[in-house]
Amino acid sequence: MPNLNEQDKTSFLPNFCSADVLFIVVLSSELLAIILTLALPLYTEDMMFNLAMNSLFVQWIALTCVGILCISRRYIATLSERQAAAVSYVLILLVSFIITELAWWSLYVYPDRGNPDQKLHFLFLIRSLGISAIVGAIVLRYLYVQNQWRKNIEAAALSRFQALQSRIRPHFLFNCMNTIASLTRKSPDLAEQSVEDLADLFRASLLEPTELYKIADEWKLCRHYLRIEGHRLGERLRVEWDIDSLPDNALVPPLSLQPLLENSIYHGIERLSDGGTIKICGKFEDEKLTIVFSNPIPDESVEDTHKGNKHAQANVRQRLITIFGEQSDLIIENKQQQYTVKLTLPYKRHENIDR
Repeated sequence: MPNLNEQDKTSFLPNFCSADVLFIVVLSSELLAIILTLALPLYTEDMMFNLAMNSLFVQWIALTCVGILCISRRYIATLSERQAAAVSYVLILLVSFIITELAWWSLYVYPDRGNPDQKLHFLFLIRSLGISAIVGAIVLRYLYVQNQWRKNIEAAALSRFQALQSRIRPHFLFNCMNTIASLTRKSPDLAEQSVEDLADLFRASLLEPTELYKIADEWKLCRHYLRIEGHRLGERLRVEWDIDSLPDNALVPPLSLQPLLENSIYHGIERLSDGGTIKICGKFEDEKLTIVFSNPIPDESVEDTHKGNKHAQANVRQRLITIFGEQSDLIIENKQQQYTVKLTLPYKRHENIDR
């Protein structure tokens, strides 16, 4: 299956110039050649010779189609989906017709230098074009359905993230405003800083959900959020940082770490009378980033009056799957009154992303 990250976002067709697509085409074509060898009459009693001839013919058509579609990709990308499908289908049939004719003249006519059997020629041409038409239609239909499925997944993820962005909890906003109001009287400088921190949180919520930015900016956002909550919770909120091994130029989606930190406070530290310590650890190994949030939680006898538990985590997980696919992961553990969220991300460098 072609890599979705290599797929033109305006077309349902994959990037036929990529090595992944070429490998899939070669493999699929060889499977088709095997099926044809098993299903069609034998040219000779040598099964391997029949397979070799079918493989040569099928791969010749498949690779030529890939080459033509690769060369035409810029033009096809400007067309509508219906037009792109029609043009691609016509190109497949045209290539099949030309190669079938070349194969006929090079394998049957030219070696014998005799009069070709027109009936056999017609049957050979019809059979080749028929197989190409059926296989081409199935492949194009599959690519279209796959693209629609991908769009539905992205739309669902976008909708969830937009809901997460717009759902800044009223209690957090009211507590923050009350904190700012109290600081205005006794510490105007801290009140101004809190207003700026809150503005940064709102500004981050306006970024595109699939956009990537430096992890250093996300950590700044987390620290802004912690400062706001620190004014409210005081010494009950303690944070231990161990993220020095993480590269600052790594890219993450906006608001992918802050909601996890907010969840630690909202469902953990805030519910403990003595507060607790949130531990944030980061490791960078094998071109992957591993970030762990760990915080204490009350025992099960303490009722959680906060609603919406784990919704932020579900939104973060869905966004990561949409952007990074199977390269990302989010694992949750709840053991011995300790809540842990382990986040795994691929290392995407800042200079590798077109901004």
